[in-house]
Amino acid sequence: MNSVPQVTFKTRVRNDALGGSNPFEWKDLTSDEIFSGKKVVVFSLPGAFTPTCSTSHLPRYEELSEKFSELGVDQIVCISVNDAFVMYQWGLSQKAEKVFLLPDGNGEFSRKMGMLVDKSNLGFGMRSWRYSMVVNDGVIEKVFSEDGFQDNAPNDPFEVSDADTMLNYLST
Repeated sequence: MNSVPQVTFKTRVRNDALGGSNPFEWKDLTSDEIFSGKKVVVFSLPGAFTPTCSTSHLPRYEELSEKFSELGVDQIVCISVNDAFVMYQWGLSQKAEKVFLLPDGNGEFSRKMGMLVDKSNLGFGMRSWRYSMVVNDGVIEKVFSEDGFQDNAPNDPFEVSDADTMLNYLST
């Protein structure tokens, strides 16, 4: 079993004490802060606002969040190689309240996971491959990675990183 990569994520969090027109501040979150002492379901996707990610991937994890919680999952995290501003606006547009949207702006986590892929053929540049995983106290228990990664992503399969596959795995 491998541990999750150690990185520092650059995030934006709401701080109402700041008030004014911009009540947000930068907050660095480390891998340890996200994963230590918790059971976390992670799913990673190519990009916020993209069709499959917005119509299926994120919404279904959001919809099934209570069932994940009943199975002992402390948090559901969605990782994408997007910056904190994009992830925040995507969360608003999706009404995501239960899934934590984690920006991997530089692709460092995705690269260290071995899941960074060149999607220049679509004009996206470097993005995360679509996968999901269960992490227990920082240790990766199970990964569901979509087929085709070795072919440098000529397409965007969505067969095994979905919420239902993860829920079925956790239920057995």
